[in-house]
Amino acid sequence: MKEIAACFFDFDGVILDSLGIKTTAFERLFRPYGAQVLEAVLQHHREHGGISRIDKIRFAHEHIVGSPLSEEELVAWGARFSELVADEVVAADWIPGAREFLENEHENIPLFVISGTPEIELQQVIKQRRMADYFREMRGSPTKKPDHIRDLLGSYRLNPDCCVFVGDALTDYYAARETGLLFVGIQGEIEFPAGTVVLPDCIRLKETVMHLLQ
Repeated sequence: MKEIAACFFDFDGVILDSLGIKTTAFERLFRPYGAQVLEAVLQHHREHGGISRIDKIRFAHEHIVGSPLSEEELVAWGARFSELVADEVVAADWIPGAREFLENEHENIPLFVISGTPEIELQQVIKQRRMADYFREMRGSPTKKPDHIRDLLGSYRLNPDCCVFVGDALTDYYAARETGLLFVGIQGEIEFPAGTVVLPDCIRLKETVMHLLQ
């Protein structure tokens, strides 16, 4: 049996039960544009989990609202989104089993967060939650997930065949595929490709990872 070299985690919906908080923020921001626009924005948001909110907001205005934002306006929308979610994410519940896994394993193997959340905000939330000691590094947008993974694999001299990405979105699944990592899906609103190992939460994550490495 191979040994675990490292675990890479998405954040929202994998470590914290915070996906609904982000969805509510999109609802509040786009409700003034009417029900049809709002439903299309929310559908895009759900289907593209793990992607930067800035990319989602840009897409929504260009392709759904039909009124592209300037870069200055896009920054302002991103700031409004952060104001809506930051405090609530700090107070969000843990995904069952996540805290126990981090507490038990962070001294044994390198653990990383790779998220679509803006990196500064991500790091602030993790520090406010007093979770920073669990992770070697915490990385977010605007850099794409595969680029973060490749950089960390090189920096820590990790064998991707012995590393696992734990995520709840197709973005996470394809980031793992692209970089050669094993993948465990945490069940949310997305249907993963056939054959994907999927768990309802993180309670059985350790034994599942060990089974993948056999």
